[in-house]
Amino acid sequence: MTKTLKCISPIDGSVFAERPVLSRAEADGVVAKARAAQAGWAARPLAERIRLVLDGVAAVGAMNDEVVPELAHMMGRPVRYGGEFRGFNERASHMAEIAEDALAPIAVGEDATFKRYIKRVPHGVVFVVAPWNYPYMTAINTVAPALIAGNTVILKHATQTLLVGERMARAFQSVGVPEDVFQNVFLDHDTTTDLIGAGAFDFVNFTGSVGGGQAMERAAAGTFTGLGLELGGKDPGYVMEDADLDAAVETLIDAAMFNTGQCCCGIERIYVVEPLFDAFVEKAVALVKGYKLGNPLDPETTLGPMASPRFAAEVRAQIAGAVQAGATAHIPTMAEDDGAAYLTPQILTGVTHDMSVMRDESFGPVVGIMPVKDDAEAIALMNDSDYGLTASLWTADVARAERVGDRIETGTVFLNRADYLDPGLCWTGCKNTGRGGGLSVIGYHNLTRPKSYHLKKVTG
Repeated sequence: MTKTLKCISPIDGSVFAERPVLSRAEADGVVAKARAAQAGWAARPLAERIRLVLDGVAAVGAMNDEVVPELAHMMGRPVRYGGEFRGFNERASHMAEIAEDALAPIAVGEDATFKRYIKRVPHGVVFVVAPWNYPYMTAINTVAPALIAGNTVILKHATQTLLVGERMARAFQSVGVPEDVFQNVFLDHDTTTDLIGAGAFDFVNFTGSVGGGQAMERAAAGTFTGLGLELGGKDPGYVMEDADLDAAVETLIDAAMFNTGQCCCGIERIYVVEPLFDAFVEKAVALVKGYKLGNPLDPETTLGPMASPRFAAEVRAQIAGAVQAGATAHIPTMAEDDGAAYLTPQILTGVTHDMSVMRDESFGPVVGIMPVKDDAEAIALMNDSDYGLTASLWTADVARAERVGDRIETGTVFLNRADYLDPGLCWTGCKNTGRGGGLSVIGYHNLTRPKSYHLKKVTG
């Protein structure tokens, strides 16, 4: 019997989509096609590759009316938010804009005797394993620059967003990207592991859980395959005395709750200086009480279900554990909370770092808020984490923010904003958040390898 992958809709628990997985032999065939096509793709002029990628991006955008409700069915995001095309397009467009400079040879020196330079050359076949929470934007982070740089791409999407890779590959192929250059695959874990262990790919980019990243490293051990790993976070916000309080509340709470808290760079813990603490909490609670939990297909819904009852159960367990240990939950259970995927968003005070809700990734609509005395205490608490993706600072004093930022163990420091991926900056992290970096010039460096040329001229 053929094994299939099933997307179970969080809306009602029904099977929304189902696809058969490839056998190992079929998967080997996909890789062989990608490898055979790569040299020809890389030989095309850079301008042509850029044009085809941007045309593919536009073709995805043309599908948006279908994509938005499809995402609601697959992972629960309310249709009122309109999908991901704005960020999808922004990221691809920026990478296209900087490609010529980012991929240009580095001139080391030339005189009458020698010419020396370093070229950036594609790895070959790039395997992208994309997550379900922002399925289009996370995938394009690697797909666009990898193709522009001359790699071929094989995309494997999370089962929860089973149709995304299929749509992307169809869109790109419809504008002239050769089928073997950008392929979507449906694979089970065993076949994925076997392919990586066999050295089938020249670079693997994975976005997902710490456990998933560890599995990727184990599979690649000894193959010398390059890995890019973004494995989530426990991102902090810190509100200082001179912060714009209303803006801080609005932005940090939105960053904690948007997409039902299912954001790798969402805010999961907030530290507020003591003089502002009570006011911050009062405003935050009022904001969250105004949310409408419900069916994501309803335009009035502001908070949809979590992608799976299993994920919601973990968040419920964190909240219950915190309350049992002395924390206060400020949001009464909402009528739409079904004890499964539909989960009441929660604000907790009286929390400590002894509680899992302040230490383990929640990836759901809950945030703990703690008072702090000063920068030193806030920095110590922000760094008291196994993760390091982003940190959001709130102050009118840019120099102070830079001083605090220099002491935080994180990949990105935000000032007076949060939960945004600027494609001009490297998207990276430290500690259990993973390694490598996407987007920016550095993203191109990670999707290519340096090749040095030391050319001695014949002078007579």
